[in-house]
Amino acid sequence: MRSVTPEEAPSPDPLADALGARLPSPLQPVEDRRFAASGVRLLLKRDDLIHPEMPGNKWRKLAPNLAAAREAGADTLVTFGGAHSNHLRATAAAGRLLGLATVGVVRGDELGARPLNPSLARCAADGMRLWFADRATYRRKSEPEVLAALVARALSATGGAGGTAYVVPEGGSNAAAVRGCAALGAELLGAADVVAVACGTGGTLAGLAAGLGAGQRALGVAVLRGGFLTGEVRALQRAAFGDERGDWRVDDRFHGGGFARTGPGLAEFAHTFERDHGVPVERVYVAKLLHGLAAMAAAGEFPPGTRVAAVITGPPEPA
Repeated sequence: MRSVTPEEAPSPDPLADALGARLPSPLQPVEDRRFAASGVRLLLKRDDLIHPEMPGNKWRKLAPNLAAAREAGADTLVTFGGAHSNHLRATAAAGRLLGLATVGVVRGDELGARPLNPSLARCAADGMRLWFADRATYRRKSEPEVLAALVARALSATGGAGGTAYVVPEGGSNAAAVRGCAALGAELLGAADVVAVACGTGGTLAGLAAGLGAGQRALGVAVLRGGFLTGEVRALQRAAFGDERGDWRVDDRFHGGGFARTGPGLAEFAHTFERDHGVPVERVYVAKLLHGLAAMAAAGEFPPGTRVAAVITGPPEPA
């Protein structure tokens, strides 16, 4: 089985029609006292409503990759993620809906001997074949030789043979995904002064910033520590467009100690926001985004009258 990598992804619009995606996603104004006290107008870009199984930036990133896979004649999607990966679940669902085989390379070979958790069980129910890679090798998957070997071993171990495999990176962030996320910025032209999004890999921010218009700026709120995302966004933009685009920056102050780490203050904020506005708040990404924006507004970091659009990239995990 050979592998293909996209250079330029075709338009994802036919996929949106075929799969019933809701585009453009709604833009919802909310009256929140924490923002109103500083004269800031808050809007919610409800990307969580795009598709029930591929919501938010999962759709934005996957759609151009799915279109490229179909254009290349691929019959199998191969991708990567941890044991609780939303990206793995979205890819598995996409494969089921489009009639494509899917293979998920999961971080941690020790997990292969354990019962599947609910997230991986959902992947398996959607037809994804799972292969568990040791953590040392998984960390090196961006190296071309290691990646090729990982894909070949995963396909062999899960029964894949013949045809064409299309490889989607962990989290879905590649040049095709960045170009897909530029549509998010285009949907917000003239609607906000600042558009903010939670950042894990930087792909959504890279595309969003490129799609916004003059006088608009994009703000990424990092959900993990390390301070590396600015470099990642620059690299993704260069890969997607050949240069850096848009007015954007990454804020590293609101990660709460690291990925998926939350404290009682963040939990209380998310609960209060849900109660006040009837909007479900996902805790790993969206809660940190909204909490960070509220702190910035309270500190006077947005001039009075600023329209701030927060991208709600996904719904909370199912109970």
